[in-house]
Amino acid sequence: MTQQTQRVHFWSRSRQQLWKKGETSGHELIVKEIFLDCDHDTVLVKTQPIGPTCHTGTRSCFFTRMALTSEPGVPIPVGTSWGGMTRRLYETVLDRKANPSSDSYVSKLMQGNVDRILKKVVEEAGEVVLAGKNANREEIIFEMADLWFHSLIMLGYFSIPPEEIYQELGKRFGKSGIRSSESEASHG
Repeated sequence: MTQQTQRVHFWSRSRQQLWKKGETSGHELIVKEIFLDCDHDTVLVKTQPIGPTCHTGTRSCFFTRMALTSEPGVPIPVGTSWGGMTRRLYETVLDRKANPSSDSYVSKLMQGNVDRILKKVVEEAGEVVLAGKNANREEIIFEMADLWFHSLIMLGYFSIPPEEIYQELGKRFGKSGIRSSESEASHG
């Protein structure tokens, strides 16, 4: 079915049936390439995901890295295979929100009203624009990191995890951002 439809299908042990990834969520996996290993007992499918690929809402199901241990087969979660820095920063923001510290920049922003946080997001967005106008790669990277960081602070203030942003982006993936003239007229 995967070859025929160019959409990834799996065998569900719990349902005891074949199912197409995304048939209920819409988060399909569009096939780009399929590989077999040398003795043809393992399949690797390269895909273009439409939305998160894991039922947990994350980009990948492989987010728990195992550390090597002297005891075979004992997993030791030590990080993530992608996006780990965003999650760790967000968790730090939540910690500073719950446990304010007088020497923490994030705590000081959180203790002010939301306008203080929003002002920083706008300020950082302006600095990203200026860096882009300057066409300076290092400056763009530096200022974008500041914007993302302050955006995470805003998300933390409202208790919105970054995964919800990933999910929203996933819903939009593959859809045109151009509105029809009829749609634009109705939205003013």
